[in-house]
Amino acid sequence: MTRERPTSAPAACRRQMARRRGLAVVVAAVAAETAVVWRRAGRPGGWLVVRCRDGHRFTTLWIPGVSVKSVRLGLWRLQRCPVGRHVTLVTPERPAALDDEQRSAALAIRDVRLP
Repeated sequence: MTRERPTSAPAACRRQMARRRGLAVVVAAVAAETAVVWRRAGRPGGWLVVRCRDGHRFTTLWIPGVSVKSVRLGLWRLQRCPVGRHVTLVTPERPAALDDEQRSAALAIRDVRLP
């Protein structure tokens, strides 16, 4: 009497399950980034006031899950600062926490739209 082994799922089914898992991870990561940026900047994305490591403030296009002109590193992004003309880490700031002078100065300086 021989025992038959249970057959595993076909390879196509395993690939489909792996794709679904991968998609779920990507969706969860984008949702987490959106939530953190929303909490930090007061809105989920768009033209946000950001601050570089040297304290320069400017406005840049921040789209959660997308990096065209920067390298995403969690809440920070590595990109060019148009104020100091250097490459640095930037992080979103809440405009309501800035005084009128800081806010107007940051809104007056925009990063380039595309590289």
